[in-house]
Amino acid sequence: MHQLVLNRATNLLALVLLIAVTDIYAAENIGGVSEQSGKPGSIVRTTGEELTAQLDTGIQSYDNVETENGRLKIEFVDQTQISLTEHTLVEITEYVFDPDPSKSKMAMNFVAGTARFATGGLGIVPKENIMIETPTATIGIRGTDFTTTVDELGRSLVILLPDANCDDKVKLEEGCKPSGSITVTNAGGVVVLEEAFQAVMVSTYETPPTNPVTLIDLDLNMIDNMFIVSKPEEIVQAEEEQAEQLKGDGGLLDFKGLDVDFLEIADLDEQSKQELEFTELDINFLEIDFLRDLLEVIEEADALAEQEEQTGSDRLVARNFGLQADNQFNILPDVDGKVFFLRQATNRVQIKLKKGTTGQIFVDDKDFGQTTICLNNCEGVLINITQD
Repeated sequence: MHQLVLNRATNLLALVLLIAVTDIYAAENIGGVSEQSGKPGSIVRTTGEELTAQLDTGIQSYDNVETENGRLKIEFVDQTQISLTEHTLVEITEYVFDPDPSKSKMAMNFVAGTARFATGGLGIVPKENIMIETPTATIGIRGTDFTTTVDELGRSLVILLPDANCDDKVKLEEGCKPSGSITVTNAGGVVVLEEAFQAVMVSTYETPPTNPVTLIDLDLNMIDNMFIVSKPEEIVQAEEEQAEQLKGDGGLLDFKGLDVDFLEIADLDEQSKQELEFTELDINFLEIDFLRDLLEVIEEADALAEQEEQTGSDRLVARNFGLQADNQFNILPDVDGKVFFLRQATNRVQIKLKKGTTGQIFVDDKDFGQTTICLNNCEGVLINITQD
């Protein structure tokens, strides 16, 4: 009898929670500001509306939340929480609720500052459907609690935190467990964090994350924007070790132009110069079949175009992939099946388009002026970016 009453009470509680979540979604809010201290920050909607981020202010999908000289905590309907320290910017890029939990998902972009993320306990959004991005890495959730600090260059420090009950070093030494595990991924590689206070630094999207290190004598109160100006000693050492490893891979860091004395390189002797001399008199135009050569070129171009179309290769119009000198965009052709556009100059831009997308990105920037980037062709998706 007691078991029956308990089961009914449990089912009733689940029903109440489901109704509460449904009501919140009917109002378009997916959460709200649950704590706030210091100067209130701001919430910018996709409509351009700007709200003051004060206590009980509702949060919606695609909101940009930014703090100034204050802190705040956001609690979502599934009890997931993010805590923002001073001068922190977080973009809520997706929050989908479905009665079938496997179809629910959440995605956020930690753009700048320090934010702490703790997954909810209701199980509305499965951990495998949660994705957190920074300018230099993507964080996959297998745990419940971690923090990320992003500096002005987009470099990201990621720290896996212990379970909520493991809040000091003594408890950790007594056998407290970490909150779970997380993966830190970018174009350079993947690192898994599985121990409490284990951390990695990711400098660029192309550079692999550093080897994981465990931060000693660290407590939760120390995790804030101070890491931007004074990184933990363990992270500094890990970055130095990584720099030494990259220097030995035969890349650009191994080339020392000062080691080459170009004055010692002998000129070509006179006979070699004569052999290399070439004038129009050396060409017998009667031996050239211009029509055949042109047809061969056309056929080769058509074959190449057909091959690219079949393989789904992406192309830029009048541009090459890599760093663009005119607007400082770094364009990568294939990052997890997407074309990745990243700029980390005075103004920061990060865009990911699915491979095969056609369209254009028009940028009007106060420093670089107006530029256009066409992917595959200039038809289809149109993205206008104005940065003052």
